[in-house]
Amino acid sequence: MKNCEKESLLSTVKPSRAIVQLAIPATLALLAKAVYNIVDTAYIGMLDSDLALAAVGVTLPLLLIMVSIENIFAAGAAVLAGRQLGAGQKEKASQTVTTIVGFSMFVGIALCLLGILFMEPLLRSFGASEAVLPQAKDYAFWMFIAALFNLPAQSLNCAARAESSVKISSVAVITGAALNVLLDPVFMFSWGFGMGVEGASLATSISQCVTFLILVWFYCSGRSLIQVKPRFFKLSGRFLWEVTAIGIPTAVIQICLAVATSLTNIAAKPLPDSDLIIAAYGVVQRLILIGCYMVMGFMQGYQPVASYAFGARDEERFHSAVRFALKGALLLTVLVAGIYIVLARPLILLFNRNEVVVELGRWLLISQVALYPAFGLCYMMTITFQTIGGARMGLFLSVIRQGLFYVPFILLLPKLLGVTGICLSQPAADVLTIGVCLALIKPMKRTASKNMLGGNYEETA
Repeated sequence: MKNCEKESLLSTVKPSRAIVQLAIPATLALLAKAVYNIVDTAYIGMLDSDLALAAVGVTLPLLLIMVSIENIFAAGAAVLAGRQLGAGQKEKASQTVTTIVGFSMFVGIALCLLGILFMEPLLRSFGASEAVLPQAKDYAFWMFIAALFNLPAQSLNCAARAESSVKISSVAVITGAALNVLLDPVFMFSWGFGMGVEGASLATSISQCVTFLILVWFYCSGRSLIQVKPRFFKLSGRFLWEVTAIGIPTAVIQICLAVATSLTNIAAKPLPDSDLIIAAYGVVQRLILIGCYMVMGFMQGYQPVASYAFGARDEERFHSAVRFALKGALLLTVLVAGIYIVLARPLILLFNRNEVVVELGRWLLISQVALYPAFGLCYMMTITFQTIGGARMGLFLSVIRQGLFYVPFILLLPKLLGVTGICLSQPAADVLTIGVCLALIKPMKRTASKNMLGGNYEETA
């Protein structure tokens, strides 16, 4: 797609059509990314070890925390660069992306070193038992190595999203996912390198490195609207604050999910068959990620259209995009919930044949999606508040579902009701989330109109 065509897609094509056109490849790319987790879990299930499955389950909070750190910078840069492109400031957009990509490389190095240094206490805090810990450490080690290129890769991905170059993002992620499918058995099983759980993590890290190299090639080739060049690197405290203020709400959603997962594992430890509960919950959370990525992919189609319209002060186009995104997010989450509820048992059976794990997983999966539209509504509104300069309100919305509401329930209900309490915690949190989001729809629209009319992109909500 030529650069002028990219701008036309963001500025003149009907918002609903532009969102779908951008969302389809973005969703495919994210679903391919989900393959990393699903394929690892499926292959590890073939090892016929419930402890191996539990080991992967306790590393999920680590994965979510690393993704949240990626999103702090990447999502903030995407929104800011999108606004700058909408205002015709291409060089500023290039400065934004180049600076974030460079800074994320330093953050990746720090995250890798600190993660390896404090790996054991981290895994213990996320619910790893003595039996599970050795394999959890094997899996987590290569996750931290992957941070070296995952952080800058996510920033490059978001830059592509901001300028509507989602095809290259899709190619990069899908190529990496396909490679992971091929490499996992080679590294894991006895007919290959026989590395077991560690081999699954190593294969994933190699595949993610390939994704990063493809994105680097694209931006070095001069095909992009946004240029990533050393001369555009201009780091300052004010710039970092501006980007992180925008990006934190998206990151906090992942952090809260990591905290919720960790607290659920901890709540399960005193219960009978705790390692089996953790194993089942780890499978369920990886299935839930597929639903999350579908909604996130749709939002990745929505965000650049909304950001560009907001930066150009095109109020009619902006509100048209908001209405379509709201309907789309609700429809997607209802669809995902329906599929998971109907196919809960067969889906769990794909990863484990232990009847106890399957039955636990079935009910845990149903409970996680019983009121899943709460996630779609809350995430869509978080993205919108980010876009319109309502960072505080976006931060509040990002915290409520898996943080403010879920945490008290998961701390209390399992003590009273056992596994049933774990199953009831998410629906209870979702009821409260839906109520808050519905109450904030009108204030969101008012804030957007006020900021566009005044040209104010700073915090007002």
